Amino acid sequence: MIDAATIHRLGLKPGEPVRFRRGETGRWYTGKMSGVAVDGSITVYDANGNARSLRPERVEVRRPGGRGRLTWQTVSDVAITWEQLQLF
Repeated sequence: MIDAATIHRLGLKPGEPVRFRRGETGRWYTGKMSGVAVDGSITVYDANGNARSLRPERVEVRRPGGRGRLTWQTVSDVAITWEQLQLF
């Protein structure tokens, strides 16, 4: 697992609510963000307490959208946006 400082640099927080799908068209499941593995996968705990390692583009977190309303955005998009904002 990557340390908490790296997770915060990506704009994520351990224990943050997330949602994910098992397949491309399956229903959404809720869980909690646990961390980021060295290979870049996101570790998520589902409602039953089972750990899952998922690709960043398969996990979504809630972030303010263009008009300030909370929307679901993929972790990969949040990490890219967060890094770009720190450059300025």
